[in-house]
Amino acid sequence: MIERIHLEILRAVEEHGSLTAASKKLHLTQSALSHSMRKLEEQLGVEVWLREGRTLRPTQAGEYLLGLANRLVPQLEHAEKRLQQFAEGERGTLRIGMECHPCYQWLLKVASPFLAAWPGVDMDVIQKFKFGGIGALFGYEIDMLVTPDPLYKTGLIFEPVFDYEQVLVVGDDHPLCRARFVKPDQLSGEVLITYPVPADRLDVFTRFLTPAGISPRQHKLIETTDIMLQMVASGRGVAALPRWLVEECRSRFAVHPVRLGKGGVQKQIFLGIREADADIDYIRAFLEMARSHAKDAFKRPVGK
Repeated sequence: MIERIHLEILRAVEEHGSLTAASKKLHLTQSALSHSMRKLEEQLGVEVWLREGRTLRPTQAGEYLLGLANRLVPQLEHAEKRLQQFAEGERGTLRIGMECHPCYQWLLKVASPFLAAWPGVDMDVIQKFKFGGIGALFGYEIDMLVTPDPLYKTGLIFEPVFDYEQVLVVGDDHPLCRARFVKPDQLSGEVLITYPVPADRLDVFTRFLTPAGISPRQHKLIETTDIMLQMVASGRGVAALPRWLVEECRSRFAVHPVRLGKGGVQKQIFLGIREADADIDYIRAFLEMARSHAKDAFKRPVGK
C-alpha cells in the first residue's frame, strides 16, 4: 500500500513542479515514478493528482497524502541519520531554530562552551522554517527552538532561560534620550525600525503601540542588528530591542535605551524541545548551560 517512496515522490513533485524534475531529484526514471504512483492510485481507488497538461495538481486525497509526507519523511530521515551516527560512534547534531533575531548573538556565547564540552556533538542554526518554529519542532527539522513566544502543545516542552526587558533604542542626540520612559503617542511621529517580523508578533506593537491605538509614522524592516543600530545612531529612526543587547552594543554605537511605558515591557526567552528528547544528555546539558550563562550575563536592571 502506501510506502515511503510514494511520500518522497509527492514531496519531490510539490517542490520541483513536475515528475521529470522529481525523477532527477530521486534518481529514478520518470516512467518508474509514474508507474509507482499509478499503482498506488489503483490500490487506493482514488486519484492523487489531476493532470493538467504537464502540470500535476494534487486532489483532496493528494493534499492529505502530501501533508502526511511532510510530517513523516523528515522524521524518517532524522531517525536514519541518528542511527547512522550511533553506528559511527557519534553523538549527533543539535539543530537549533531561531524565532528571536537578537538572540543569535546570545546563542554564540553559549555555543562556544557547549561545543568545547561536547566534542562529539555538532551544532547547526536554522532561522527559516517551512512550517514555522513549532512545525519545525514537530517535523524534526530542528531539535530545539529559541523563542520569546512559546506555544504550548502536547509533545513539546518549553523551559524559560532568561528574563529581559524590551526597550526603545534612540540615538544619543534624540529628544527622548533623557526621558525616564516613553509613552505610545510619542512614537506617532517616529520612524520605527524592526526586524522583518509581522507586526502582530512584535512586542512594541502588541504590548505598547496597538493597545493605545498608535502607529509610528513609518515602519522600516532591517534584518541585521548592527545595521539597525547604525541607522538609529545616525538619526534615521528608533528601534525596539532587548536592553541587554543595547547595553552590550553601546560601546560601538551612539545609542541609548529608554523604557517602553512607565512599567516597561518585560519578556522571557524560552527553549523548546520535543518531550521525547528531554532525556538526551547533550540537550539537557545545553539547557543547563543556557540557563547558567543567562543568570550571570543578563540580570534585569533595576530602576532603569
